[in-house]
Amino acid sequence: MWFTVSLVVILFIICLGGAAYETWMERKVAALMQDRFGPSRAGKFGLLQPLCDGGKLFFKEDFVPRNAEKWLFIISPGILMLIALSTGAVIPWGKSLFIAGVSYPVQVASIDVGVLYIMGIVSIGVYGIMLGGWSSNNKYSLLGAIRASSQMISYELAMGLSLLSIIMMSGTLDLRVMVEEQATNLYGISFLNGMAWNVFYQPLAFILFVTCSFAELNRAPFDLAECESELVGGYHTEYSSMKFGTFLFAEYINMFINSALISTLFFGGYSFPYMNKLVENGLGENWIGIISILAFLLKIVFCVFCFMWVRWTLPRFRYDQLMRLGWRIMIPLAILNLLITATVVVFT
Repeated sequence: MWFTVSLVVILFIICLGGAAYETWMERKVAALMQDRFGPSRAGKFGLLQPLCDGGKLFFKEDFVPRNAEKWLFIISPGILMLIALSTGAVIPWGKSLFIAGVSYPVQVASIDVGVLYIMGIVSIGVYGIMLGGWSSNNKYSLLGAIRASSQMISYELAMGLSLLSIIMMSGTLDLRVMVEEQATNLYGISFLNGMAWNVFYQPLAFILFVTCSFAELNRAPFDLAECESELVGGYHTEYSSMKFGTFLFAEYINMFINSALISTLFFGGYSFPYMNKLVENGLGENWIGIISILAFLLKIVFCVFCFMWVRWTLPRFRYDQLMRLGWRIMIPLAILNLLITATVVVFT
């Protein structure tokens, strides 16, 4: 019990700290793309910039519009934050640690329907956005919320269908079992030990899942929930101070958790090449556990970098293009991939 509580606290700190420093990383990546320096004045390499931003948000004027639904207006950013933090509970963050004679898996809740839990929790996020836009009593916020919600619901379908291919292939909904299956030999070649990652077996599902993740997170090129020329700031136009900061934080935590999920489903999660060989050769459980945690965090950072790289590279879609891509291209491709996977599973 104490290990689980400690893990929850550590994950909470990592998610908040990770979200804070993702804002720093985002600026650095943007600066790299635009041939400039980025944050460089607050501390060494600008590392104290997230603390300065947080302090600024705390001391800004916090107001609620006169005719807003006050309580819904206040709790909406909290709903998004709660959902963002809850999804990390079922993700296996490392193999296991041996402490005081007991082996503990590095996972808050090891449930056998982990994928369903994540999809269910993520779908509730629409309520936070919709309530935030509606309760503001601002037509631009409401339009932004409707636009964001319809985008999220549309892309959740393709995301769920692409996930079904992975579930069908692995035959389980347990994320830890999925990771262990990916820690074997790629195509049976012993030289490629620990690299049987789903990205090599399901490349189309990977592309669909990642594209849907961009749309779910409202990240560029799918950041149409906010549009200065039509919707001002979108569903959070009327928010200020830390309420606005909470929306921002939830977005970055979601990006961190999505990167963890992509790593788990397609890049072997906490496993790393030759992990099983090291276990057979007698390397200690704690060493394996620590290396697996570091390997997983490295994969997450790589995925986060890719999210930022795309944002500062591709232009924004028009809204009709976004919906056409979701309904006419992504969903049919996901169904096709599902049928091919089912055929292969049945005949092999």
